[in-house]
Amino acid sequence: MRRKWWIGIIPGILILIAIVLVLGLFLVKVMWAWVVPDLFPESVNQGLVAETISWFTSFKIAIAMALFSGFIGGALRGKRYWHHNHY
Repeated sequence: MRRKWWIGIIPGILILIAIVLVLGLFLVKVMWAWVVPDLFPESVNQGLVAETISWFTSFKIAIAMALFSGFIGGALRGKRYWHHNHY
């Protein structure tokens, strides 16, 4: 009986993960197209910086942002731990 429950829930979880991934990549693409041309107009005009990015590039940027936020979050947690235990 329990096995049937998991068989039904796993596809739903996978679909939810796919939707969140596509939405996140879409947000990265839209933010790039909205912000970068305003910040670097001459670089975009000269072709030094892309005005729009591909889905794969947005995926790589999302991975980099996740890694950086994880590193920063870990560093901040370490500082809080040190301050609470040593003061």
